[in-house]
This record gives sequence, structure tokens and C-alpha cells, in this order.
Amino acid sequence: MIEFTLWDIARNLVFAARWTVLLSLIAFVGGGVAGLVLLAMRVSPVAWLRRVVVLYVELFQGTPLLMQLFLTFFGLPLVGIDVSPWFAATVTLTLYTSAYLVDIWRGCVEAVPRGQWAAGASLGMTHGQQLRYIVWPQALKIAVAPTVGFLVQVVKSTALTSIIGFVELTKTGTMITNAAFRPFPIYGMVALIYFAMCFPLTWLARSLERRQRVAQR
Repeated sequence: MIEFTLWDIARNLVFAARWTVLLSLIAFVGGGVAGLVLLAMRVSPVAWLRRVVVLYVELFQGTPLLMQLFLTFFGLPLVGIDVSPWFAATVTLTLYTSAYLVDIWRGCVEAVPRGQWAAGASLGMTHGQQLRYIVWPQALKIAVAPTVGFLVQVVKSTALTSIIGFVELTKTGTMITNAAFRPFPIYGMVALIYFAMCFPLTWLARSLERRQRVAQR
């Protein structure tokens, strides 16, 4: 058994948390970019584009994230594509995030009163112009709070990547536990670090939601 002081444990866990933060940011930014493209397809007047996005969303929301990680990490090598835990984690979480963000943002677009669309059409705007000049700006204000709130879910979801060997906060906690045999203080610290990362985001999302409700009165 290797002797670890509480300071050694805390230092290693905080150091490992940077990979959790980095993975979360990559998944969130990449998923956001993909989500915008999917959103444009989802609100498109072209029926088959909408159906493709619906199928995409149902696929990623209807299956466990852990299974998606397994399929990426163990499935791609079967077709001759070797992947690292880092690659599998980033790709899977990005796709997973985009599927939820497009659904969140679609709801925000649909929250814009239909009269706004009609007003744009009466001015001779095309569908794309209505989205760009009328709907997107209003939907953006609605989307900020739930988008920030979903980031909390992304941060917590990174813990599952430890199963495929990606060394982030949870994996590091497990490795230290296997060496030091002190699971309660180690996993307690892991939980506190996750809380320290997620609570400010939760507070911000709630604050933004309250402000939005006040602005709508």
C-alpha cells in the first residue's frame, strides 16, 4: 500500500480535474457548433432534413451514454480504425451534447410566438431571413439559461469516460483508491471537486432564468 497524505490526494485530484474541464469544454463547444447546424436542419422547410435530425436526436437521447462510449471505443477498431480513450471520449461526448443542445434550442425557437414569423413573412422575408433577423435573436435570449444548465450535465457525464480508460477526475480517484485503499476520503474529495465545478454553473443558470422571467413580466 502506498502512503498518501490528504494533501497529496487533493493535489493529484485537482490536477486531474483539468482534464475533466478540458473534455467538458471541447464537448460543449463542439456539440454547440454541431447543434447549430442540426438546428438549422431541424427548423428547415425541407421535410427530409427535419426527419434526419429527429432520428439523430432519438438515437443519442434514447441510448445510454456509456453504450455510446463502448461502441466508439471498441467498435471502431473492428473496422480498422484505432482510437485512443481521448478520441473516443471527445467524439462521443460531442455528438451526445449536440443531440441535447439541438433539442433545447428547438424548444427555444418554438417558444418565439408564431406571430413573429407571420410579421416577417408579411415584410417579404424568406424563411432564412425570418430566422436570422427575427427568430434567432429572440430564441437566443431564451436559450441562455437552459444551455448553461445543460453544461452541468456535460461536466458530470465526463465521469463515464473513466470506464474506457480516459484519465480524468473520476479515473484518477479510482487509481489513487486502488493504491492507497482509502475510498471514503478520496471519493469524498472527488465529489467535492465536482460540486465546486458544477455549483457555480447551476447558480448562474438559475440566476439567468430568474432574470428572464422578470424581463417577461
